[in-house]
Amino acid sequence: MPDPQQKSPALDWKARLKLGLALTGARLKGVATLLRTRPKVDEALFEALETQLIAADIGAGAAHALIEDLRRVARDKRIEDGAALESELKAALVARLVPLELALPETLPKPFVILLAGVNGAGKTTTIAKLTHLFQSQGRTVLLAAGDTFRAAAREQLAEWGARHGVTVISQVGGDSAAVIFDAVQSARARNIDIVLADTAGRLPTQAHLMDEIKKVKRVIAKADASAPHETWLVIDANTGQNAVQQVKSFDDALGLTGLIVTKLDGTAKGGAVASIALDRPVPIRFIGVGEQPDDLRPFRAAEFVEAIFA
Repeated sequence: MPDPQQKSPALDWKARLKLGLALTGARLKGVATLLRTRPKVDEALFEALETQLIAADIGAGAAHALIEDLRRVARDKRIEDGAALESELKAALVARLVPLELALPETLPKPFVILLAGVNGAGKTTTIAKLTHLFQSQGRTVLLAAGDTFRAAAREQLAEWGARHGVTVISQVGGDSAAVIFDAVQSARARNIDIVLADTAGRLPTQAHLMDEIKKVKRVIAKADASAPHETWLVIDANTGQNAVQQVKSFDDALGLTGLIVTKLDGTAKGGAVASIALDRPVPIRFIGVGEQPDDLRPFRAAEFVEAIFA
């Protein structure tokens, strides 16, 4: 298993982001080629562009919205050359994604409780390790709650990350997930800990009993701290593409999400799905991950993201 404490490659973040999003960018090469080789701006160009954007996993709804943006810009600015629309397309996509940028406030209540959810295999546990590294680099103390009580392997993996980062992990064998996280919040208060990262078992949004269980977890956390959880984040595997949009809708309906973490962008050609999230369910994207190293989890920045996929 990769170690998020290993040093990152000697590349700056923008270079790593471009490298990680290369497959997504390859999907958009057809868009750039079309704009550069079709000098006439007409309805045929817009229709061809929409088809190319859908093929790039932008999503039908988001692609249509972007084309409407381009039509309006082309009309208002009297653009007649297809090549001139490329920068306008980038600007339109940035404008759609900017509302998803939302940083955490500098001053946080203590303990600041973050509940993490997601489907099986989305990368929650590795993401928790990266978040631990990130918060520790900011000088904050962290405590982990092993709320995935269904799988021994999940508890063991979280315990291993805790040991590597020198943080306490609250866990119990075969216990109730809500009870484990409740104890973790109480323990964090007693120890004067800054951040509690609460793991939960992976679940599909179609598994009604498991969705009810995580709703219970959130209610029980509020009994330990009336204002908690302060954040509820969904970890999404970018490889799921447009399916991620339905995950966001389902978990948001159940939990009232305050943020998303999009992982594994380095292994997928489906990074364009974030545009569909922006249109269909604009939950803020707190972080994106483009690798296994600790610094490969960074806050989402729309302009950087668009620059990288069009690089």
